[in-house]
Amino acid sequence: MTHDVAALAVELTDMAAADHRTAVHANSDDPAEQLAWRRLTARHGDRLGEIMAEYGWPTAELVGEEAARAAWLIAQHADRQLDIQRRALQLMQQAVSAGVAGPRELAFLRDRTLVNEGRQQVYGTQIAGVKDGAPVPWPCEEPERVDELRATVGIEPFDEYVARFS
Repeated sequence: MTHDVAALAVELTDMAAADHRTAVHANSDDPAEQLAWRRLTARHGDRLGEIMAEYGWPTAELVGEEAARAAWLIAQHADRQLDIQRRALQLMQQAVSAGVAGPRELAFLRDRTLVNEGRQQVYGTQIAGVKDGAPVPWPCEEPERVDELRATVGIEPFDEYVARFS
């Protein structure tokens, strides 16, 4: 089992590295590059589904900090696999409740899943586009409480967050 978990950690971090290398193609003007990105994230999403079925949520105590973050990134980018995203959200929620996963990453995954379901996000982490040079978030459930809600999960205020994109 120890070998399996070590191999799993390597596999997850390799998947995240491939994700980072190709993420620039997500919104490429070249359809072939976009397709390659979608193919990669779909393959990773499928594999994460198998991993969750076998191990549950890959927590830091199971696979280490880096691989756990990689699993979160893969779930975050499984945008066309809502079943995988919802399952990851559910398992990660349990892990956060048990104190073995971070509420910050969970907040990002919750927002991402909500937006993919066509619903309003909670924490304002998902950016819809840029208007007049400023990033615009997807609609939020309680826009007036966004910074307060963000603070509860350790995310910087919205204005500081979007300043990084400008």
